[in-house]
Amino acid sequence: MKRLRFMHAADLHLDSPFKGMSALPERVRERIRESTFEALKELVALAIHEQVDFVLISGDVYDLSDRSLRAQIRFQKALEQLAEQGIPTYIIHGNHDPEDGRAAKLDWPAAVHFFACDQVETISVEKPNRGVIAQIHGISYRSSAVTENLAVKFRAGQENVCQIGLLHTNVDGDLGHDNYAPCSKKDLLEAGMSYWALGHVHTRNVLHQQPAIVYPGNLQGRSIRETGPRGCYIVDMGEDGRAELTFHALDQVRWFLERLSVAGLQTEQELKDRLGEQLERIRAEADGRAAVVRLVLEGRSAVHSLLRKGRALQELTAELREDEDERSRFVWVESIEDRTAGELDLEALQQEKSFLGDLLRYSAALQGDDEALALFASEALAALQSLPQAAGNPAAAEPERLREWLRAAQELAADLLSADGG
Repeated sequence: MKRLRFMHAADLHLDSPFKGMSALPERVRERIRESTFEALKELVALAIHEQVDFVLISGDVYDLSDRSLRAQIRFQKALEQLAEQGIPTYIIHGNHDPEDGRAAKLDWPAAVHFFACDQVETISVEKPNRGVIAQIHGISYRSSAVTENLAVKFRAGQENVCQIGLLHTNVDGDLGHDNYAPCSKKDLLEAGMSYWALGHVHTRNVLHQQPAIVYPGNLQGRSIRETGPRGCYIVDMGEDGRAELTFHALDQVRWFLERLSVAGLQTEQELKDRLGEQLERIRAEADGRAAVVRLVLEGRSAVHSLLRKGRALQELTAELREDEDERSRFVWVESIEDRTAGELDLEALQQEKSFLGDLLRYSAALQGDDEALALFASEALAALQSLPQAAGNPAAAEPERLREWLRAAQELAADLLSADGG
């Protein structure tokens, strides 16, 4: 097998509307709205700098099937830049940009190939003086909801040539994403590929090392559910068929979800100072990018009662935002959640022979027994299971999530049932 280098990206979601951001100052809103396009520019620059043999994009180039004209023109310009440098691009349509979506009639460079949706296509990548360096197999979505297992249609081609599968899929039923083109890891392993270039799941994940089965994640975080670095992989394939993966962050606005303990804080000034320190730490972690953060205040201290007075929390949020409005590398406070509680000695209360003591002891026992906690949650949350399917099944949440809810309920109950409570 010949050595080669390529880029694997997915889920660009160009021109994402960033719902819920309409109330932002114009400069901040425009920076966030342009972030998907700026990430695309970084992708092009990286591919050229790394001198990749080709670029793979595993679906969801656009955010909507009724894709905007400006998103299509920006994408066209990006691929023209790659083609001018001799870098071809291979693309599949996903559930957000299916083949039957509304598309402008644009002229694409000859070096760009969109895979069809009726069957798995195979393209041989040939380079001067090197011959065929890879065969790329791919299939697009015809419509936005594909429920068929497409992975079983893939078959390896020429021996001793790198075989790459390009697929937009949900492997083994990831609960965080729609179950489109569902398949199992076993299906992928049996297809005989050297590398699986997957899309659809926005959190980057290497499902298998040899052969490599890879989700690169999305190019740019778009909400508080998509925190941390986002970008693509540069993949170096060796003669032995092993893939060496190097992640490159391309996001232009980074999202953070930060928890801040208020334990020991007594005054509004101490809280303001602590929040300011947290924002500066986030600014450093953003590594030159703008950032959006949700701050979650938790723990017990005297500031709990201060936060409940009037509009204290809203006014504090507004002041933190005002300080960031004119910064080029802003750290915008998306929201501050108050999960604090008043000062109580829970350990002492747990020893009491009282209803609250019994409740705290029961809660402590559940925290240490996942099986008992799951049974308790199924009963306690039974009324929520009649919610629409899109809302999910709360009782089926991961144990750590259930423990988090239990801790929050315990804190609330302690506040309401203690002598100082509501």
